[in-house]
Amino acid sequence: MKNKKWKSLVVGSIASALLLAGCGNSGGDEDTYKVGVTQIVEHPALDAAVDGFQKALEDKGLKVEYDVQIAQGDPNNNQSIATNFVGDNVDLIFANSTPSALSALNATSEIPIVFTSVTDPVGAALVEAMDKPGPNITGTTDTHPDAIPNTVKFITDNFPEAKKLGMVYNSGEQNSVAQVELVEKALEGTGITTELVSVSTSAEVKQATESLIGKADVFYIITDNTVVSALESVIQVANDEDIPLFVGELDSVARGGFAAYGFDYFDIGYEAGEMAAQILLGEKEATELPVQYPQNLKLQINKQAAEEMGITLKSEWDDIAEYVNE
Repeated sequence: MKNKKWKSLVVGSIASALLLAGCGNSGGDEDTYKVGVTQIVEHPALDAAVDGFQKALEDKGLKVEYDVQIAQGDPNNNQSIATNFVGDNVDLIFANSTPSALSALNATSEIPIVFTSVTDPVGAALVEAMDKPGPNITGTTDTHPDAIPNTVKFITDNFPEAKKLGMVYNSGEQNSVAQVELVEKALEGTGITTELVSVSTSAEVKQATESLIGKADVFYIITDNTVVSALESVIQVANDEDIPLFVGELDSVARGGFAAYGFDYFDIGYEAGEMAAQILLGEKEATELPVQYPQNLKLQINKQAAEEMGITLKSEWDDIAEYVNE
């Protein structure tokens, strides 16, 4: 797993702790800010978002001390991490995923929170509206309004034999429930229905995927943190059974998914970092920064994955897709 370099940076001395305690949101390049980073699990997309967030603050010239904590998929850990950040009086919390952001908001109404990798900020009750975030929270969403409709259209246009769309997801993730609803809405009138299997942990993903063999003609793995963290087990089943595997973001294409309409998680992390910089420098408050959608939606196809899944590439895709693993 990449990005080990940013993990678990800890304030290492009483002197530095005193220095940090003296820093608020006063702004200025000479100040050192303390940012707590809370993330539900490790997987490449979420890790890339943290890289982007940190790069944005670096580009803004801010000196930042990070405390990065991973909840390992456990909601109880999420809440403990958020509570500890409040106890440490961090200057800002970067919440990477819906459950991480919910725990942070539950822990504080005063410390600014900037989130990313959140699919439905309104449905999750993180913000009242996209253009009217809460007094201490804002961020970037990882859902482009056209991503799911475009994926469903690509399936119906290019896989007319498909009648069942198999989806493995964690029904405990609001992020995932919202996406499943969007997929089912996009499928209305297409003649394709969903075959859903819910999991609670990443350890259940392989068996859940195998349960769809013979029932699903196509797999679609949305940006579900539990399933994406164990994506290789889904890829193995898709390859062995020649079932096209569509995924919800580009990092999952690089890992072996067949195709996705997506964007770089580094970019939405970077955009969140730009928002955080404005807050830390005292230029804006969170409530003045509307939640942002990702930019630059694109279709990626993994040529090697297509071969593994028995998919014949079409020449017309050359004009609409960006190929990886050529």
